[in-house]
Amino acid sequence: MTSPGAAGSIRLDKLLWYLRFARSRGLAQAMVAAGHIRLDGRRVTRPSAAVHAGATLVLPLGERIEVIRLLALPQRRGPAPEAQACYLKLDAGTPAASS
Repeated sequence: MTSPGAAGSIRLDKLLWYLRFARSRGLAQAMVAAGHIRLDGRRVTRPSAAVHAGATLVLPLGERIEVIRLLALPQRRGPAPEAQACYLKLDAGTPAASS
């Protein structure tokens, strides 16, 4: 089996888990299925959606919204500093709009 970075893309649910935005892959799949994640401006509902380096993601995380640009594909779920080196925060975490 090839490594995730070898193909030039990675599944969205696996990416969220590797980058530590979700505690488990199952929670990452639920986040995607909820339909609140945007990939390059398009709403994504499939956990199997392919993500490439250079992609922009909008993620609702609790009371804030994170906008990140993927700099490199992670090879594993490593320590937090390793995960944070794979992306750049574009937004300082604005509060989510309450309904």
